[in-house]
Amino acid sequence: MIEEKLAQDTVPWKYQLSASDYASKSDYKNSLIQWDLAMHTRAHHLSSRELDSIKGEYRIANAIDYIAEEAKNNQIVIINEAHHNSYHRVFTKSLLQKLYSQGYTNLGLEALGNGEYLDSALNTRKYPTLETGHYIKDPQFGAMVRDALEIGYNVFAYENINHDNPREIEQAKNIEKEILAHPNEKFLIHCGFDHVLEGNHRSWGKAMAGRLSEYTGVDPLTINQVVYSEKSKPEFNPNLLQALDMKESVVLLDKNNAPLKYTRGEGWTDLMVLHPTSEYIDNRPVWLFENGNKNVSIQLNDIEIEYPVMILAYKQGEDINDAVPVDIIERTNKTDDNKMALKEGAYNILVTNGADSFKFEIEVK
Repeated sequence: MIEEKLAQDTVPWKYQLSASDYASKSDYKNSLIQWDLAMHTRAHHLSSRELDSIKGEYRIANAIDYIAEEAKNNQIVIINEAHHNSYHRVFTKSLLQKLYSQGYTNLGLEALGNGEYLDSALNTRKYPTLETGHYIKDPQFGAMVRDALEIGYNVFAYENINHDNPREIEQAKNIEKEILAHPNEKFLIHCGFDHVLEGNHRSWGKAMAGRLSEYTGVDPLTINQVVYSEKSKPEFNPNLLQALDMKESVVLLDKNNAPLKYTRGEGWTDLMVLHPTSEYIDNRPVWLFENGNKNVSIQLNDIEIEYPVMILAYKQGEDINDAVPVDIIERTNKTDDNKMALKEGAYNILVTNGADSFKFEIEVK
């Protein structure tokens, strides 16, 4: 269906749309391929001199540990994502518990619908639905929202709904209102792309992060995990990723433990996170099966249905008609045995080809 839509679509940004569509069906590999088609495989490359300088002056350090330590001295942490990249959501999710234990009790998400599209029941319902936000349909984004709610975060929307004013200004004002409503509390903000920039943006004046600092007087800790993101093929990757031997997400620190910043013109973020290149099992990234997720085989031998099929897993207790699935896989034929990534617990499984559907329950132990 995505490919049929692509063939008929004429808008210049059609591959950006298809990239997020593939992310929403938990197809990370194809989301990267589509994004590279949209961006013509552009990557952020450094000169040989810059690479040698970085490798000589900086060491790698675990990104989660470093951010958690730095966050102790801040009130606001802002981290960005690329809207097609599920791993960016997985990484932010990995920060939630550590930051919560340091007093970060509020999570602002650009991706949440706002205004007439606001999911006002989200914090009481405790799980996202397909109407919670367009990008939140991605099971990994849904998992981030679920974890935040289970941990105890107040999850709030801040997207601009006043289109008479610039988006950056309205986003910052909406976050400022939330800060004023929760004095002396700490905030984690998960935004898209350049909204994380401090200083001056090349097109927007100040981005959301810069405006928020201006309005609140608080200097946020800003984290960019987009600029050196992996591509669909290793040879397309930014050469800094290729030059470093990383087995985990890292930041680069100099001899004084100061992080390597991202700078572009008059804009910057306080640090950059670099993620290792993904490895795959049956076209699924290995990181899906980490952090408590088990490698679960779904047997369909007793089901008579025409292939290809989608297999969707839902947590028991959540509305299967509305909830964001916990995981999704696609099988092109009956002999496929690609696995689902599920934590221990009870799930409802939906198998569908669009015309016929079957439901059954499983217990993951």
